[in-house]
Amino acid sequence: MQLGFLHFEVSDPGAWDAFLVRVLGLTAAGDGRYRNDGYAWRFLITLGPADDLATVGWECADDAELDGFVAALRGGGHAVDEGDASVRGCARRFLVTDPAGVPLELVTGLPRAAAPLDSSLVPGGFVADDMGLGHLVVTAPDPAASRAFYDLLGFKLSDRIVTEVYGHPVDLSFFHINGRHHSLAFGGPQRKRLHHFMVEARDVDDVGACYDRAIKAGVRIMQTLGRHPNDRMFSYYARTPSKFEYEFGHGGRVIDDATWDDSVVYDRISDWGHHPPQMAFAPPRRPGGKA
Repeated sequence: MQLGFLHFEVSDPGAWDAFLVRVLGLTAAGDGRYRNDGYAWRFLITLGPADDLATVGWECADDAELDGFVAALRGGGHAVDEGDASVRGCARRFLVTDPAGVPLELVTGLPRAAAPLDSSLVPGGFVADDMGLGHLVVTAPDPAASRAFYDLLGFKLSDRIVTEVYGHPVDLSFFHINGRHHSLAFGGPQRKRLHHFMVEARDVDDVGACYDRAIKAGVRIMQTLGRHPNDRMFSYYARTPSKFEYEFGHGGRVIDDATWDDSVVYDRISDWGHHPPQMAFAPPRRPGGKA
């Protein structure tokens, strides 16, 4: 199983097109779809007022896995409806909503592209394909209910971070469904259905180049370059045209379930960096507290 696609409903598709192609370095695939690997598309942008996540697509390995998840969800009291697979170009498609109200699609057979990805802005390419497009941090007003739901879909705990960041309490749980350290994380309510999505570059220099492109394009940087302690991702965070965030990173940890310890709880969100720019680049204070 992997994170197959993300569908965003946005009020300004033109701004999103410029952002995805000219900043993140994705390639347009037509009809509001964009690529970052060997799949025909990974991101879908449609016009609407929400400026939020519309759907998360989780791709199952085969029909047996999909049927097993559908049965488990229904057995757990969740409504699961079969959907029209042709709208995604996939083989099969089922619809369900998680306890936080995030719509999900469980699919098989997402289409592959006829040619390899060729991004002039991210020449090293992205860590995706069998690992999924990246990861997602979603809202979870009732983390226990969300945990029970995603347990039915085979998500395994990777670790947790419990700390305080600039005066705000943080309690995040991270979950994997393949080798990627986490394809999903949640820790509490968010203003939108998601806090951020992440795409991972194969080359560390592509992170720096994307950081530069974001600054030059006037994208609002939310957290400066830094490294997380749990997934070891070197990354920065910035704001999308719809005001939720994205993370662009490199060097994420790969999990081996045979040796992984899921009981680790980290006491920091970052080993270094990931500071809000207004704090990182504030004028130095003189003795006496004056700038």
